[in-house]
Amino acid sequence: MTLLKTYIIPRILQWALVIFIGVTLTFLIPRLSPINPVEQAVSRLTAFQTLSPEATIALRESLEDLYGLKGSLFDQYIAFWKRVLSGDLGPSFSSFPMSVNAMIANGIWWSIGLLGTAVVLSWVLGIFLGTLAGYFPNRLWTRVMESIVIVVYPVPYFIIAFTLLMLFAYYLPIFPLVGGASGTPSFSLGYFGSILRHSFLPAISVIIGATAFRFLMAKALTTSERTSDYVTYAEIAALPKRKILGVFIIRNTMLPQVTDLALSLGAIFEGALITEIVFSYPGIGSTLYNGIISADYNLIMGITLLSIIGVATASLLVDLTYPLFDPRVRLR
Repeated sequence: MTLLKTYIIPRILQWALVIFIGVTLTFLIPRLSPINPVEQAVSRLTAFQTLSPEATIALRESLEDLYGLKGSLFDQYIAFWKRVLSGDLGPSFSSFPMSVNAMIANGIWWSIGLLGTAVVLSWVLGIFLGTLAGYFPNRLWTRVMESIVIVVYPVPYFIIAFTLLMLFAYYLPIFPLVGGASGTPSFSLGYFGSILRHSFLPAISVIIGATAFRFLMAKALTTSERTSDYVTYAEIAALPKRKILGVFIIRNTMLPQVTDLALSLGAIFEGALITEIVFSYPGIGSTLYNGIISADYNLIMGITLLSIIGVATASLLVDLTYPLFDPRVRLR
């Protein structure tokens, strides 16, 4: 009961507060932009036809009502919350009459498949290699790998992505240049094979940088744990190296790395913007980019809300699982 009152309930309230502030900022920020989507829509509709002043006013009022821009700022804010709670994000400005929900649904699964796989693989590889490198710092392979990581990690991501794209999609056309798949969507090995071929380069570009970061983090944590008293005692007691690594080192360095994994998985709901643009991948990042350049407020707000809820929920889940990993949280 003490854990519930002092740990779980405060974090649930904090999660609700973060969501509330995030929704409020998501509502306000687009309305500070000098671009008025209603006026843009009216200009497009009246560019090739002449409307009477009464028809123009009626058109403007109907568009304001359709896009949730009718009434005072407070009225719009209340209407926005009603739409958020009901799960209706309204129509898209740029792809009317298609709804924002449908546009997000078209891209979200591509991003989840690509980024979810890349994040998990880079997390496992980074922890495994970084822990071994931290525990065996004088091995030749450790020094070689650390030198490679130190060279790769500072390189900007878009340089890595463009290099892979030019080498393996242009000069050596092994992988497709654009798109997420080829052929008619179906539950067949051929179609799934095309998905893997299209996602290989984007995934590798993400895995390279993410693995380098997690390698350095895991190595630093392992180096600190390796000099601790209980690891020294375990080595004096001649415990197997695998047991020392698994029970005494990896377990005691897992908390920050679990936090990193959860936050990275929560962030996939906003998509990898640069990745999906460079490789023309049809994920949520490309959808967000198209919404930004077309001033599609509803679409931008919908993806932003999804990102806020994803990251906040991931943080909450991490906090709630801490007592399972660290008994000090349960006994506090």
